Amino acid sequence: MPDSGYPWPISTTRLDNGLRVVVSEDRTAPAVAVNLWYDVGSRHEPAGQTGFAHLFEHLMFEGSVNVAKTEHMKLVQGAGGSLNATTNPDRTNYFETVPAEHLELALWLEADRMGGLVPALTQETLDNQRDVVKNERRQRYENVPYGDAWLRLLPLLYPPGHPYHHATIGSMADLNAADLATFQAFHQTYYAPNNAVLTVVGDTTVDEVVTLAEKYFGAIEPRAEIPPAPDGRSVPATGVPAVETVVTDVPAPRVYVAHRTYPFGTPGYDVVTVLATVLGSGRGSRLYQRLADGERIAQPDLVGAYGVDLAHAPAPLIATATARPGVSGERLAEGLAEVVDELATVPVTPSELDRAKALLTTAWWRQMSTVDGRADALGRYATQFGDPATVAERLPAWQAVTAEQIAEVAAEVLGADDRVTLTYRPEEKL
Repeated sequence: MPDSGYPWPISTTRLDNGLRVVVSEDRTAPAVAVNLWYDVGSRHEPAGQTGFAHLFEHLMFEGSVNVAKTEHMKLVQGAGGSLNATTNPDRTNYFETVPAEHLELALWLEADRMGGLVPALTQETLDNQRDVVKNERRQRYENVPYGDAWLRLLPLLYPPGHPYHHATIGSMADLNAADLATFQAFHQTYYAPNNAVLTVVGDTTVDEVVTLAEKYFGAIEPRAEIPPAPDGRSVPATGVPAVETVVTDVPAPRVYVAHRTYPFGTPGYDVVTVLATVLGSGRGSRLYQRLADGERIAQPDLVGAYGVDLAHAPAPLIATATARPGVSGERLAEGLAEVVDELATVPVTPSELDRAKALLTTAWWRQMSTVDGRADALGRYATQFGDPATVAERLPAWQAVTAEQIAEVAAEVLGADDRVTLTYRPEEKL
């Protein structure tokens, strides 16, 4: 297995309008992945404009100056490609994987919606996509058992005014209140070449990609002043645990225990990543061994832990478990907290550490095995850390984590005095 976390060539070029173009050539298969990261997510949204970045994830597929409504998707899929987009607090990204001969089509489509969405955006399209987002909120958050857990955890973890206080789905009131001009202004502010990274990985050359990028993106004007996101790096510790209990229509008690840790990409968060794997990944994890297999208070398939890879504030570590029949939420919360607390006092064994690193290594190379996985990773590191080549540092950083570091980090950031506990309890049946 390669020692480096990214053994392929990487080239970075900046166009005159500020667009960064990252290329990683790989002639293994005749396909290319195109990934466009915009440095705009829910953390950038001003008061009264929550949910805007996510709504534009939808609007960017609804037509631009030279591309009709829904035509972007039809053209890519008609060429044998696949495509999608995602939004999180830190960024929005749009991506396609196409046969190599259709690279030019993919770049033309992305350039047209970067520079030509606003003139094509109509009130009808805006209203239609607002309704789509409302339905998404109902389907993903409101009408699903435990579906609103993320919406509840964020305000408990981050105070009002913090850029991570609200989820990307945003406020329906904000989306409904904004007029067409406000949405147009949001796009013109953030969806600019000097606020984006274009990454292409696969069967192409640097010269081909840069030439096509100049052809299609080069004439798009940069944004003179892009407002920075609010600074969320400091979150004052309250010293008081945050506790919320939700009594609702759920099939069994479920508990989430969450802590603020370190920003993604820092040495502290590398330790947290390994710690989370020891704590809650799979049947060999501490949570499974203790709560599902040992005390048998948690359902085996509904226990785990994970970090949320947010880069611009102390990122959360979340542990969760769902109770077996007859087990109360209080008993489950107590058991969950005990296992988390023991990370600071019960040393991680060599076998636990080896297992966690093996799982992370497998997951890393699974992502790196595809051109689209690599394109997304390079876009991320270029956008968030200024250099796509730093992607190669992540896997070695995980592999270097020690049991002593895990205990130190657990003692520092997983204390009960600054813990968030969210418990769902079923309604009592009459």
